[in-house]
Amino acid sequence: MIVRSLLSAVIPLVVGAATIGSVQDADASERERRFFSAVEGRWSGPGEIVAGKYKGTKFICNFTGTTPDGKIGMSLDGGCRVGLFTQKMSAAIEKSGRKGYRGTFMDGAAGKGLDVIGGSVASNRVVFKLARASLDGAMQARMADDDTMNVTVSVKVENQLVPVIGMSLKRLDGGSVGAINN
Repeated sequence: MIVRSLLSAVIPLVVGAATIGSVQDADASERERRFFSAVEGRWSGPGEIVAGKYKGTKFICNFTGTTPDGKIGMSLDGGCRVGLFTQKMSAAIEKSGRKGYRGTFMDGAAGKGLDVIGGSVASNRVVFKLARASLDGAMQARMADDDTMNVTVSVKVENQLVPVIGMSLKRLDGGSVGAINN
């Protein structure tokens, strides 16, 4: 199925990038909680594959964002549609230790997805480091405003991160849950 192959090829490319530096516990935890609470809700918007075999392919995604009870992190569940075909997509990410995050995209690297092996939150954006076998990449999600989230997925090619997928998601549920301050 072309959509499944396309998304299976694209999802791994979307993740993995910069290792993030250390943060102060109290300030970092509050900043991280604010960011992740801002992701809660329903999101929808267009995306495009901007590099690789499927360059130029456009798709529409719909996600519901939640935060885990008592933990710092987020879950996104939903799917992306190309023409008549929809590919289910999910991510579950939680803070792990003082300097990073752990989680999975789709079913993780043990399946057909990617593992989140690190990450950080800085003001209005989060960057997650992604890995699958010999593939390294990064996913950046940036809150452009309370109701707009831009997502870029990049892969490492010869020690340089190359953007592969871009999405611009709009909030569907009528109002922001949290506030992001630059």
